[in-house]
Amino acid sequence: KGQLTGRLKISVVSTGKYVMPFFLADFMNEHKGIELMMDVTNKNKVVESLEKNEVDFALVSILPTTLNIEKLDLLQNKLYLVGNTETELNKVTGTKETFTDLPLIFREKGSGTRQTMESFIDKNNMSIPKKMELTSNEAVKQALLAGLGYSIMPLIGIKNELHNNELQIIPMKGLPIKTTWSLIWLKGKKHSPVAAAYLAHLEREKVTIINQKFSWNERY
Repeated sequence: KGQLTGRLKISVVSTGKYVMPFFLADFMNEHKGIELMMDVTNKNKVVESLEKNEVDFALVSILPTTLNIEKLDLLQNKLYLVGNTETELNKVTGTKETFTDLPLIFREKGSGTRQTMESFIDKNNMSIPKKMELTSNEAVKQALLAGLGYSIMPLIGIKNELHNNELQIIPMKGLPIKTTWSLIWLKGKKHSPVAAAYLAHLEREKVTIINQKFSWNERY
């Protein structure tokens, strides 16, 4: 059969970098003639690239309300309150007071993780006197490891740190927040042969990939 060639362009929200590669690997290995372009950025920019029709697909954990889209749900996203393991809160359950002593670390405006975190804080009428803002999930993680504060983070990005006992989940009422990683595209978009083949691959292999690569998620 003729080899599939061309480009696959995907825009991915920052924390999606821990998700998307696992849903791409088999497909890319099978089709050596395909060139992958994956842009990792924050939610606002991802939605913008979709709106301008610059990409085939986008991976988001919060569906944009301003665009007419179609979607394929891939994986559950769980967000927990996280701190390092040396924190004096070791034995304490997170409460509203937790945040009055130590800074809460936020992602930048435009981030889906930040949006999720802010709606949780608003819903629970929490006052957050001390805030820090960092512009990537990796930067937030390093700040937590250093003991700068706490953050509400996607489980997906802290697998190794939990395993190595460097970070801990602090139990808190109302957490985890659960959202869904969805691959989205503009409604009615005419897919290229590459994009259409990729979508068909995902629909066929999604469950297998989740079972093979993300079963550790269920332990938390």
